[in-house]
Amino acid sequence: MASNPALRTVRAALTATAVTALVGAAMPFHHAAADPVLPPNASDALKKYNELSMQAEALNEEHLRAQEALGTAQGALDQANRDLAGAQQAQEALRGQVDLLTEASFEGARFNQLSALLVSDSQQDFLNRMSALGVLAGGNAEALQGLSDAVNQANDAAHRATEAAGAANQAIIDIDQRKIALDGQITDARNAYRSLSASERASLNAAGDMSAIPVPAGQAGQALAFALAQRGKSYVYGSNGPNTWDCSSLMQAAYRTAGISIPRTTYGQATIGRSVSRNEVRAGDLVIYYSGQTHVSMAIDGIRAVHASTEGVPVKVQDIDSIGPISVIRRVVG
Repeated sequence: MASNPALRTVRAALTATAVTALVGAAMPFHHAAADPVLPPNASDALKKYNELSMQAEALNEEHLRAQEALGTAQGALDQANRDLAGAQQAQEALRGQVDLLTEASFEGARFNQLSALLVSDSQQDFLNRMSALGVLAGGNAEALQGLSDAVNQANDAAHRATEAAGAANQAIIDIDQRKIALDGQITDARNAYRSLSASERASLNAAGDMSAIPVPAGQAGQALAFALAQRGKSYVYGSNGPNTWDCSSLMQAAYRTAGISIPRTTYGQATIGRSVSRNEVRAGDLVIYYSGQTHVSMAIDGIRAVHASTEGVPVKVQDIDSIGPISVIRRVVG
């Protein structure tokens, strides 16, 4: 049969570049990342580096967030394709059934109530023939209704998928722009880092407390043990380990070793588990910072946390409150 016009529209819209994701409205930019504690006499160069690195990590997390949304929407669009294919198959089958029943009904129209009476051998035979005519008419009506429903469902799915494809194309443009902004910001931060004095770079590169730190039993303790074992490793924007990390990838990998799957981004990590107050913090809790929720650390106890700070600063232990203003604290286990 001829293709439904709405289906043709969807097939044209769901191109390789369109099958991506719905990120929606542009996400706001936030000044937020770990803030290495600056000395009172910090130079202008160090202050500039700190500001630029904070901006770069915020952009990095937003770019990761967009990529995560792409993957989610990919699945939704794939499902739309499957739904459309199923609706098209249903239309084909029902249309064939309708065609057969319509033809049979046309032939049956010649065999009316009078004809049934004249050719019947008995009253029961007449009733049987009349029942067959009724079944034929009812089946045709049911098949026609089924075909109509299938066409409507396919048209609705086509409309939704076409809208999704258009939004996905816009999302691709938005993500590309974010990547360009991120790359530029990283370059600026690295240039600022190179302008620092040797002593300032040495201070930033200090690994801090590398002593053995006990962890509690259980999955939270396992995650914390992994995070602590990464102390001294470098921060790299967007890195997923195992030799370099960014803040949220370290948290994700730490809980993965404990058999728990958590989101890749700080935004996602800010929604898992349950919220606890600052006074309730215990080992393994995720501490999310800044109003934009763009940095995360893992609590060691009620005072200290381990985190991947920013490029030029290794994974290290730091006072929980010195890292930045706390947005929310999430307990993943318990």
